[in-house]
Amino acid sequence: MATFLYLLSRAAFRRRRLVAVIWIALLACAGVGASMASSNVTSSFSLPGTEAQKAVGLVETRFPGSSPDGAVAQIVLKAPAPERLSDAAHRAAVRDLVEELRSDPEQVAAVTDPYEAKNVSPNGSTAFVSVTYNKPPGSLPDATLKSLDDAATDARESGLTVEVGGTALQAAPEPGIGEVIGVVIAAVVLVITLGSLVAAGLPLLTAIFGVGTGIATITALASTFDLGSTTSTLAMMIGLAVGIDYALFIVSRYRAELAEGHDREEAIGRAVGTAGSAVVFAGLTVVIALVGLAVVDVPMLTKMGFAAAGTVVIAVLIALTAIPALLGFAGRRVSPRTAGRAAAKPSGGVRWARFVLRRPATVLIVGLLGLGVVAIPAASLQVGLPDDGSQPVSTTQRKAYDLLSDGFGPGYNGPLVVVVDGDREAASATRATLQGIEGVASVSPTTVNAAGNTAMITVVPADRPSSAATERLVHSIRDATDDQVLVTGTTAMNVDFSQRMNDALLPYLTLVVGLAFLLLMVVFRSVLVPLKAALGFLLSVVAALGAVVAVFQWGWLGSLLGVEQTGPIMSMMPIFMIGVVFGLAMDYEVFLVSRMRESYVAGKRPGTAVVTGFQHGARVVTAAAVIMIAVFSGFIGSSEPMVKMIGFGLAIAVFVDAFVVRMAIVPAVLALLGHKAWWLPRWLDRLLPDVDVEGETLRARLRSAEAIPPAGSDERRPLSRV
Repeated sequence: MATFLYLLSRAAFRRRRLVAVIWIALLACAGVGASMASSNVTSSFSLPGTEAQKAVGLVETRFPGSSPDGAVAQIVLKAPAPERLSDAAHRAAVRDLVEELRSDPEQVAAVTDPYEAKNVSPNGSTAFVSVTYNKPPGSLPDATLKSLDDAATDARESGLTVEVGGTALQAAPEPGIGEVIGVVIAAVVLVITLGSLVAAGLPLLTAIFGVGTGIATITALASTFDLGSTTSTLAMMIGLAVGIDYALFIVSRYRAELAEGHDREEAIGRAVGTAGSAVVFAGLTVVIALVGLAVVDVPMLTKMGFAAAGTVVIAVLIALTAIPALLGFAGRRVSPRTAGRAAAKPSGGVRWARFVLRRPATVLIVGLLGLGVVAIPAASLQVGLPDDGSQPVSTTQRKAYDLLSDGFGPGYNGPLVVVVDGDREAASATRATLQGIEGVASVSPTTVNAAGNTAMITVVPADRPSSAATERLVHSIRDATDDQVLVTGTTAMNVDFSQRMNDALLPYLTLVVGLAFLLLMVVFRSVLVPLKAALGFLLSVVAALGAVVAVFQWGWLGSLLGVEQTGPIMSMMPIFMIGVVFGLAMDYEVFLVSRMRESYVAGKRPGTAVVTGFQHGARVVTAAAVIMIAVFSGFIGSSEPMVKMIGFGLAIAVFVDAFVVRMAIVPAVLALLGHKAWWLPRWLDRLLPDVDVEGETLRARLRSAEAIPPAGSDERRPLSRV
């Protein structure tokens, strides 16, 4: 592989104009596709094989036009004290609101009149109007949302307090200043690390270029493949972080090769032949982790994983081809200013590596104890999906949630829909059973379809939708009824989603860690190094989950991060953290340990190899980690709770993995293992393919090529002509 990448990068360097034209053309094509794509993308959410999804299919078949998976808006109205909604003026205003909402039959499936449906609080001060739309959440046209807002505004003019909640208001997270700040911090770190504005600008430019290409492609294909708005956010988050890192590693190795006296074309060939191999395998681990999300069998999560993996692939290809081309355009402006300064005084990375080698047991114990303390809250992890109660208190969704809780009870924010596949007698018996189950606040009258063979019953829980008590209620209803009774609704769907995540956790972990273990065995020609890498990753994930629980579930320092409502951790967070963090953690493992392996293969002692790895890689890995932390931290300012939680969790995970696991625990373990760290059984060595990640074969061929002059000439031949 190293030889192939050596030749590829030299070709890209020589034909840099053609390479630049190709990448610009790809971006242009993606941009044109994105501009021509429909702005009204239907983003559906389904859980194949679950009871809640089966109930949705049954309702769609037996109750034509009911839109069970359609977006729902709840307009909550409250009269000023001591007035009541039964007053003539307020009653007229509510009737006008209902009629205005019904004026868009193309988008609106049903609107409930609060007086007819008895959706008025016992004290008469609060009521709510439910609107069901024909399209799923996140896909309503802007005109429909504006009509909803206009109707609420008109009702406010009558003196009522009017707030709007529900899934109809789900929208794509808006970019905030935090993302911009993250990119600015990344730029500052690059300038400090590389000491050149031009050299620092290349990783940033190529990362933004790659993310732009990926996001434009996702936008162009969103309608075809039913890609939600969160897909683009995840792709941008991952693509920007790895894009900067991969380019940084190539540029840094290129500058090191220049410092050794190689000409520019030879330097880029050697840089990509060695560091590029690490980039390829690091990218593969990220792709494996993201594509592996398919085993969860949640279409939305599978699409998110594939889209983000595609962005990572683009980042790898850009690092291998566009970076060499741009370095050709940059000329000598990216060359290191001094070649001998590093040799005069040991770097911070070297001093730290020597410290760890002197006290490996102490460093290992302190690192493990520290991570253990941070991971303690993870033992109290409670998973679920956020509802409007987790929204900022300034939003209309949160205000509607609170008004509904105060007027009717928290369970009205997440009612359950019980579907009975039977006649009226079966429905009546089911309703009687439901009334006797603990945790049920109220049970609605039975609604039977025209054929009389299916019924729907609305059950209001006594607790809020995301609570553990409501989850137990869903299971209690299913346990107390037979197979002809199905529970669905947004709350039940969330419960089934959480269960699907829990069931898939172990298979997913086994698949991802197993494949990556095999991949790292090929890279490092060792059994213990990949094992250490996998165990270190697990430490990083558990510690990061502990920090997430402490902030978002327990509320520690939550006010500093804009967490206004604590609650269960998003159910996809553990499995998502495993996937993404594993890929990112293996980046640092490959980049740092590959230099150690390279030194060890060259004949250095194990301790010296560790020091050499830190000498060449610590500064760059540190910069890469700080950049990733900055990029992920930028998403903490998002108004979307899920994006905020993901940004915080990934930032903590990168910090822990880079600075505690890879910089402290890894060298300590390698120091304690010595030569055993690089042990590989001979029979296994024969079975594993030799991909030459360290570039040893490449260097041997280069030495051979330089030593043999061509016939009739005293000049040394480059590898590309051998």
